[in-house]
Amino acid sequence: MTDQRVDVLAEPKHKEPYLQGLLLRYSVFALAFVVLLLGLVLLKWWLIGLGLVGIALGIYDIVQDKHAILRNYPLSGHVRYVLENFRPEIRQYLLEDDQVQVPFSRQQRALAYQRAKNVSDTNAFGTLEDVYQSGKEWFLQSTLSHPLKETNFRIRVGGARCLQPYDISVFNISAMSFGSLSAAAIEALNQGAKLGGFAHDTGEGAISPYHKKHGGDLIWELGTGYFGCRNHDGTFSAQKFAERSRLEQVKMIEIKLSQGAKPGKGGVLPKEKITAEIAETRDISMDKDCISPASHSAFETPRELVRFWQQLRELSGGKPVGFKLCVGQPWQFMGIVKAMLAEDNYPDFIVIDGAEGGTGAAPVEFMDNVGMPLVDGFLLVHNTLVGAGIRDKIKIGVSGKLISAFDIARMLAIGADWCNSARGFMFAVGCIQSRSCHTNKCPTGVATQDPYRQRALDVPDKAQRVYNFHKNTLKAMAAIVGAVGLDHPKDLRPYHIARRMDDGSIKLLSKFYYFTEKGVLLDLSARAEIFNQMWVMANPDSFLADNEALIAYNNDARIKPPVPNRQRTPTKREELEPDDLGNNGVGRDPSPDRIDSVDLSATHYYTYEDDPH
Repeated sequence: MTDQRVDVLAEPKHKEPYLQGLLLRYSVFALAFVVLLLGLVLLKWWLIGLGLVGIALGIYDIVQDKHAILRNYPLSGHVRYVLENFRPEIRQYLLEDDQVQVPFSRQQRALAYQRAKNVSDTNAFGTLEDVYQSGKEWFLQSTLSHPLKETNFRIRVGGARCLQPYDISVFNISAMSFGSLSAAAIEALNQGAKLGGFAHDTGEGAISPYHKKHGGDLIWELGTGYFGCRNHDGTFSAQKFAERSRLEQVKMIEIKLSQGAKPGKGGVLPKEKITAEIAETRDISMDKDCISPASHSAFETPRELVRFWQQLRELSGGKPVGFKLCVGQPWQFMGIVKAMLAEDNYPDFIVIDGAEGGTGAAPVEFMDNVGMPLVDGFLLVHNTLVGAGIRDKIKIGVSGKLISAFDIARMLAIGADWCNSARGFMFAVGCIQSRSCHTNKCPTGVATQDPYRQRALDVPDKAQRVYNFHKNTLKAMAAIVGAVGLDHPKDLRPYHIARRMDDGSIKLLSKFYYFTEKGVLLDLSARAEIFNQMWVMANPDSFLADNEALIAYNNDARIKPPVPNRQRTPTKREELEPDDLGNNGVGRDPSPDRIDSVDLSATHYYTYEDDPH
C-alpha cells in the first residue's frame, strides 16, 4: 500500500519571495515608522504621536501570543476585528435584502415601526414576493367581504373550575422578564397594554414595580425558579404566591415548562444585568448568573402537575391557570393529557411556544437545534386535545415569530385561540435588532440594565407606540377577516388559506395539515398511527415513555387482522365543505364548526406523514 503520509516540513513547490511576503505582512507597521520620521522632520507633534502609537501597537501585536493574525499582520490585522465587530450593522444597513429574515426582515421591522408610529403602512407598485414559489400562502377572499367596525377581538379564558374568567385579546405581549428587558421597557410595555386593554406576560422574572406602575393586565409566569414566590432554597412558596397572585392586575397564572428559544435549558440572566432592584424582585444574589433550573421542583409527574395547577387556582382565588411549553417528546405532553382525564381537572389554557421564539441569552445549539417549531408543536397539542375529546375545555395561545396580521390570522385559522408576540412589541418600543441583548449594551435601552442607556427610552412615547402597534395590527387583521367574509377571527378555518406545493399545485391548509377527529385517541383509532403509538407510550404517572406498553401494542397489532378503514356517513356540512380550490362550497354555513374534527382527507402533517389514507 502506498504511503500517503505528508511531510509537513517539505519545502513548498511554489515559494513566495521572502521580501514580497515581508512587505505584505509588515507594510502598515512600516508605515508607522514613516509617519514618525515625517513628524520629526516637519516637527508636527500630532504626526509624531500618531507614529509612536502605531509603533507601540505594532510591537505589542508582534510579541503577544493570543492572536496569530496580529502577529503575522501587525496593525493591519486589527482591520479584521473591526469589521467583525461591525458585521451585523454592515449587513443590516448596507447588504440586507428587504425580505431576508435574520431573524426578522427589514420589511417586517419596517411594518412594526410604521404601525407603532401610527403612520401609513402601505406600499406601492405590487408585492415583492414570488407568488409562485413553493410554500407561498394566501387567504381566499369572499365576494361577501365587508369592513368590520369592531377590531378589539377577545376570547374568554376560564374553564369549569375557574371562578374569575378573563376575556383576553387575540393579540398580547409575550413573556419577557424584568432583567432581560430594562425597567423603562417594561414600564412602556405595561402602560401600552393598559391603554389598549390587552395582556402583558411578565416572563419568569416576577412582578416588578414597573409591571405594577400603570395597572396593565398581567399574566404572571412561574418558571422553575419561582421568582416572586420562592423560599430561600429556591422552592415554591405557597404563602408568597397567594399574596401576590391576588393582585387585581394579575388576570391569569402561567406555569412555564419550557420556552421556545432554549427548551430544556432553563432561564439565564447574566450577572452583568442583575441590579439590586432585580435581585430584590427575584430574591436572588447579584454576584453570579441567575440560572433557572431546567425542571420544576414542585412536581415530578404529569399527575402532580395537574394537582399543582389546581393548587395555584385555589391560592389565586380561582383565576385562570395554565401552562406554557415548547413541545419536545410528544408522549410527555400526552401523559399530561392522560393525567387531566384521570384527575378530571383541566388547565384553563395552554400556550405553545415555537422553537423560532426569541431570547435574551441562550446557547446557539439550543436556539437552532432543540425544540419543535410553532406550527408542528401547535398541531400536535391541538390534535391530541381533539383526539382526547377535551379541546373545547382548554384555550390555546401561541407564540413564536408572530408579528404581522397575516401571521396572527394564519395561526387562528389553523386552530389557535390567541397569539402572543415578544419581538414585535420590542420593535414597537424601539428595538433595532442589534442582537446585543446578552451584552447589557443594547443601543436603544430596551434590553439592558445600564441606567444611562435606559435613559434614552422615553416611556410615555414608547407606551403610545405599543398601543398603536397593537391597535393597527388588529385593524389590519380585521380587514383580512372581513375580506374572507367573516365577522370574528374565531370563525377563520384552515380552508380559508391556500398553499402552493412543491409541484406547483395548490392545497387548502385543511388538506395540507393533518387534523384528527374528536375522541379517536381514546379508542386508538386515529388515522395517523403515530398518534396512537405515542398515546400508548404516554404515562400519567411519569414523564418517561412507557416502552413496554408500546411493544405490547405493536405485538397486538401484528397478531390482530387489519381493521378496515372506518367508514361513516358525512354530515350535511361536510358535504358542502370545499374539497379543493375549485369547490367554493356554495351554500355552506358561514360560521361552521371547526374543520379539524371532520376533514378526513388531510394527508400531510410535517413530521408525521404515515396517515394511511
